[in-house]
Amino acid sequence: MKTIGKITADSLMTLEAYSKYRKEKKLEVMAHRQLRSVHLGEHINVQFESETSIRYQIQEMLRLEKIFEEDAIQQEIDAYAPLMPDGSNWKATMLIEYPDVNERKRELARLIGVEDRLFVEVEGHVHVYAIADEDMDRENDEKTSAVHFVRFELDPAMCAAVKAGAGVKLGCDHTHYPAHVTIPAETLTSLASDLR
Repeated sequence: MKTIGKITADSLMTLEAYSKYRKEKKLEVMAHRQLRSVHLGEHINVQFESETSIRYQIQEMLRLEKIFEEDAIQQEIDAYAPLMPDGSNWKATMLIEYPDVNERKRELARLIGVEDRLFVEVEGHVHVYAIADEDMDRENDEKTSAVHFVRFELDPAMCAAVKAGAGVKLGCDHTHYPAHVTIPAETLTSLASDLR
């Protein structure tokens, strides 16, 4: 599975070709997405994106909306391509998951700012806090959103350490959601391929 790369209109499949590809490869793509999904505590899921996951998302949108015009295809690429890692970072979709509607409403009010307290820590290095929602603000004075887009920018020494096998923790130090987890080795191997 490709983790970094460039998506252009020419590199996307036609709707017909994608329909065939989807039947053959959907389980493989879902396994890739699952591999890059890290649960932080009970209610936060961090889905680390890749060229494969973003390409799949774009193709799915084109399929669902039956988009085939050049300008509309480019709009989808422009919307999703910034979520792909570009060699010195990890980019992810952060999902705050509370199945019960009332509990979700209450917790989203308590978790304002949680996206800014999310961090990764490469073994032997300082925390790197997420840069969240660069495209638009996803919270207000009353609540945060259940979905945030985050970027973890790593310096060259951190990238080298990860590629050399250093462990990495994912954590959050928000007052109402303190949690941390060591990223599993299998997931970290995939994430290391995002780095140059």
